[in-house]
Amino acid sequence: MRNPLADTIVDIKPSGIRKFFDVVKTIDGAISLGVGEPDFDTPWHIRDEGIYSLEKGRTFYTSNSGLMELKEEICNYLKRKHDLDYDPSSQVLVTVGGSEAIDLAFRAMINPGDEVLIPQPSYVSYEPCAILAGAKPVIIELKEENEFRLTADEILEHVTDKTKILVLPFPNNPTGAIMERKDLESIAEVIKEKDLFVLSDEIYSELTYTDKHVSITEIPGMYERTILINGFSKAYAMTGWRLGYACGPKDILEQMTKIHQYAIMCAPTTSQYAAVEALKNGDEDVAMMREQYNQRRRYLLNEFRQMGLPCFEPFGAFYIFPSIKRFGMSSDEFATKLLQEEKLAVVPGNAFGDCGEGFIRISYAYSLEDLKKAVERLKRFISRYE
Repeated sequence: MRNPLADTIVDIKPSGIRKFFDVVKTIDGAISLGVGEPDFDTPWHIRDEGIYSLEKGRTFYTSNSGLMELKEEICNYLKRKHDLDYDPSSQVLVTVGGSEAIDLAFRAMINPGDEVLIPQPSYVSYEPCAILAGAKPVIIELKEENEFRLTADEILEHVTDKTKILVLPFPNNPTGAIMERKDLESIAEVIKEKDLFVLSDEIYSELTYTDKHVSITEIPGMYERTILINGFSKAYAMTGWRLGYACGPKDILEQMTKIHQYAIMCAPTTSQYAAVEALKNGDEDVAMMREQYNQRRRYLLNEFRQMGLPCFEPFGAFYIFPSIKRFGMSSDEFATKLLQEEKLAVVPGNAFGDCGEGFIRISYAYSLEDLKKAVERLKRFISRYE
């Protein structure tokens, strides 16, 4: 019988994050610090708005690009947070999570053979989505000595006449790295000089622990070159609601909406009504959760320093990315042994690109009580292999 499978799909590796997540569910008493999901419930007033929308029978399709009320609130949010002006009728698309927006942007913009610059370590979806769109992914290895920030020189080293899109994954998953305004201004000059477009994944924009997050769209000349992607999963603890959005130039958004129209139709209606409430009245919830994450971040940094586990200080997202190179184990081996011996699950750094080898990702989107238990298990494990 003829092979029913597409070679491109078969060649793509499954997510390294999910592998450990699936295993940990089978182990009694295991603690997982592997999944990037807030441990907070969605705030009640947001859930209540979703329930109310169901009670009112608002269970029909919305327009393909999303509820106008939600798109207007997204524009209001971006105006007050970043002083950006988007037209809700033509420059905003509501998607099924930020992940769909990444896929749509690549498919709308890439021709076969185009190159996409992907800084790594980074979120696992960029590279396979680029491949599925027909692009050649070109990996830029971010360096620990640069606090895993992207530099202008690194872009120049990898750009060619086939390069079309630069992925900008900050605040970063898995490293927690951020880009400050001066960093963005530096790379913006190269982006304009080389006539590139930017896919800026800002899903963790509300989880920044220094000054407020700066979007590259705020830098002169970048608004018209950037697809800004964000969503509700991380900031508002709405992972299961599956809701994100993309904003950008009208001509690009029009084509993204066309693909979305045929593949998805529209994002979940109930989630969209809940998201309106989140944007209108959720700032205090976000601030409370951010403070809790920051407390956990500081706790882990202090504990790692005391146990001699090298780690740069992350200022964004809710991940910490310590080095385990001195133990003479691969990231996979370290994570597997830690799970088997101490029932503690973390994610190997190489799940986020080959340059993540020698590191592990630990999520602190878990209670302080769980983190304290996890630290004791990690201490035991480390002392065994010193």
